Amino acid sequence: MVAKKNLGTGSWWRSRSGLVLIGFLAIAAFFLWTEHRAHLLGILPYALLLLCPLLHLFHGGHGGHGGTDDQHKNHK
Repeated sequence: MVAKKNLGTGSWWRSRSGLVLIGFLAIAAFFLWTEHRAHLLGILPYALLLLCPLLHLFHGGHGGHGGTDDQHKNHK
């Protein structure tokens, strides 16, 4: 009888231990969401307000107020 060798054709996520890990992570995510939903959703408006200055800083300030430097030099 010829024994078949596993040549790595299957994914680790499809193995028994991978499926157990996926199930554990799904259950953990569910309980984390149900227990902390009020905290996370309650802080959301404040987080949006705190992110406004960061977005303003990282997106280049006020945007392009005009054109190139040549246009600013000629404008008096």
